[in-house]
Amino acid sequence: MEIDRKKKIVEAATQSFALFGYKATTMEQIAKIANVGKGTIYTFFKNKEELFRLIMEDLIREMKIAAEETYEENLSFQEYVHRAIYKMLEYRLEHQLAIKLFEEGKLGTPEVVEALNFFEDAIINYISHILDDAIRKGYIVPCNSKITAFIILKMYIALIFDWERNNPSLSKEEIAELLKIYIFEGLSLKDNGV
Repeated sequence: MEIDRKKKIVEAATQSFALFGYKATTMEQIAKIANVGKGTIYTFFKNKEELFRLIMEDLIREMKIAAEETYEENLSFQEYVHRAIYKMLEYRLEHQLAIKLFEEGKLGTPEVVEALNFFEDAIINYISHILDDAIRKGYIVPCNSKITAFIILKMYIALIFDWERNNPSLSKEEIAELLKIYIFEGLSLKDNGV
């Protein structure tokens, strides 16, 4: 019963944040959507920030699962990285809450900016782990995986979002080819044949 009420509150908060944004969402709205008393929310969460943080952690977990589902044994390291990152960014674009948060983040709401930084750090850490694994397996030269992950993510964001403001959209294949040219060929071991 307690778990059901907590789940109901989290679902209601997610819905409210997705519809109204972080700043405009109140505990009263969440209680109304969840059909519980406002005091019930405080038995599970001390404030809106704690509830928001839990929802962001769940969103990141779901995004990582979606990225991991792109893995196939026969994929090259480069193809796996491309698929995983693209899936995470695609997930971010398709998830209603994430869309609302990215819109609100442009307004500078501190809690949302912090959540977006948390979101970006999670993606960078995920990519960094993939790079560390590739270094251990000898697929790429040793490098600072966190900086490399940051560069890869920023390049993706630039090609997907910034480029499209004034230019035709690039296909997944075109983005993969650009990453191959600008990032992976520079990291590949020349005698490895990768």
